[in-house]
Amino acid sequence: MPGVFFLLSGLFLIITVNSTGQNINVAEANKPYKNNLVANGASLKMISDQFSFTEGPAVDKYGNVFFTDQPNNKIWKYATDGKLSLFLDSAGRSNGMYFDNNGNLISCADEHNELWSISPAGKVKVLLNVYEGRHFNGPNDCWVNKNGDTYFTDPYYQRDYWTRKMPDMDSEQVYLLRKNKVTVVADSFVRPNGIIGTADGKYLYVADIGAGKTYRYEMKKDGTLSNKVLFANRGSDGLTIDHRGNLYLTGKGITIFDPAGNEIQHIDVPGNWTANVTFGGKKKEELFITASRAVFVLKMKVHGQ
Repeated sequence: MPGVFFLLSGLFLIITVNSTGQNINVAEANKPYKNNLVANGASLKMISDQFSFTEGPAVDKYGNVFFTDQPNNKIWKYATDGKLSLFLDSAGRSNGMYFDNNGNLISCADEHNELWSISPAGKVKVLLNVYEGRHFNGPNDCWVNKNGDTYFTDPYYQRDYWTRKMPDMDSEQVYLLRKNKVTVVADSFVRPNGIIGTADGKYLYVADIGAGKTYRYEMKKDGTLSNKVLFANRGSDGLTIDHRGNLYLTGKGITIFDPAGNEIQHIDVPGNWTANVTFGGKKKEELFITASRAVFVLKMKVHGQ
C-alpha cells in the first residue's frame, strides 16, 4: 500500500493514499478523547483497501474475523495472525453476519432475500427465504443468542441486481428464527438495520437508521421482546457491544454510548461511511472496522463480550 510521510516540527504525520487516490489521515483518526477506550499508544491500522464496500464483520470462537465485500459478492477472513484470505466466493451478496454456537456463519444473503448458514468448510444451507408466502425485503443484519435464537432485520434497499422493483412485505420488521419457526418480534420501524444483543440474553438493541434512532428491548425466555426503550437519538448501520456493556454505533465513524445511553466517545474513521464493527483477535481486544473500501483494526482497553 503506497504511503506518504511528512516530518513536521519533529513529529511524523502519516498520510496513506488508498486505491481511489483519497488521502487518509490515520493520525487524525486517533486524537485523544475525554473518555478514551482506545488502548494507550494504539493507532488505527488499515488492513487493506482493495474492496468495493465492506460489511458484516463476525468473529469466530478463535478471534478470526469474517467480513463481506458485498458488491463483489465475497466473504473474506482476517485471521488472528494478520493474514487476509478469501473464504467464500459467490456469497449470495451477504451483508450482516454472526456465528452460531456450532461455528456456522449465519449470513443475511439478500441476493435472493435469504438467511443462510455457512459451515466452516463453506457449505451453504438456506435457512429462510419467505415469511407467510411472501419474500423478505432483504435480510440485512443478524445476531444469534447463546440459546440459538436468531434475530434479524429486514429493511428494503432496492438493489441493482434484483429484477423486482417493489417489496412483497408491507413493512420493515425484526424477525426471530427459533427452532425452525420464524415470527415477527418487533415492528413500527422506518428502516431497521443494525442489531446486537447482550451476552447474558437480557437486552436486544435495534437501530432504526431510517428514523435516526436506536432502541433497546428486553428479551423474554420465549424469545419475544418487551419494554421497548429509546436508547439513543441516533441511528446506525452496524452495532457491537464491549464487555462493559458499551454500545458502538456506526455511520460517520464510530460513536460509543455507555449502558445508560450517554455518549462517551467518538472515533473518527477515514472513508465516506463506516458500515459495521466488531471485536476480534485472540482476546477480542481489537476493534475490527468495515469502512467503505477499507477495513481497519484498533487496539482497545476493553474487549468484546
